Amino acid sequence: MKFRHEYKHYINRSDYFILKTRLENIMEPDRNVNPEGKYMIRSLYFDNLYDKALREKIDGVNNREKFRFRYYNDDTSFIRLEKKSKINNLCNKQSVRVTSEQVKRIIDGDYEWMSNCEEKLVLELYSKIKGQLLLPKTIVEYIREPYTMEAGNVRITIDSEIKTGILNTDFLNRNAYMVSTNNDTMILEVKYDNFLPDIIKNIITLETRRSSAFSKYAISRIYG
Repeated sequence: MKFRHEYKHYINRSDYFILKTRLENIMEPDRNVNPEGKYMIRSLYFDNLYDKALREKIDGVNNREKFRFRYYNDDTSFIRLEKKSKINNLCNKQSVRVTSEQVKRIIDGDYEWMSNCEEKLVLELYSKIKGQLLLPKTIVEYIREPYTMEAGNVRITIDSEIKTGILNTDFLNRNAYMVSTNNDTMILEVKYDNFLPDIIKNIITLETRRSSAFSKYAISRIYG
């Protein structure tokens, strides 16, 4: 299992315009972006009755994991089940493609078919649904602006316009009711393999910003 370094920072709009200018001069945009250099992400996060994933995130538990469904730019023909594991500041993400019908069955509480699935990640989610009482919890949606660099396999993303479903799990419905969180809140994420090039360290340094223990899921759960 391969782990990568990951750091997150809250930034404001002033920070954003400074960083955007720097990043555009040094890094390449992700190949999947639209003409504006962005794309939309919608995720459905799992948690249990005691909000285990949320509490572990806020408390800074060193060894934790979370499951989610995800699709991009309103395209429900390509959905992935993802498991994100984190040990200290090292992260690993596993994913497998699932169908919209499979997603709907899980949202509706139909789980038994999962026990016969050949995909290991689906089987693991099934075991966590049964053993830890994981359930689909809430939708999180946002706009992502991604940049990449081959050296160090660096990926920097800026996420904005974060919306929450407030415990809404109607993941496949593009008209599902969503509420905007603080529109001035943006999250800068920095991911890399073994090293972060000095040039990247320099351009992302903002004296007023520090690493944050919060996440888009945590921000969204403030509302419900």
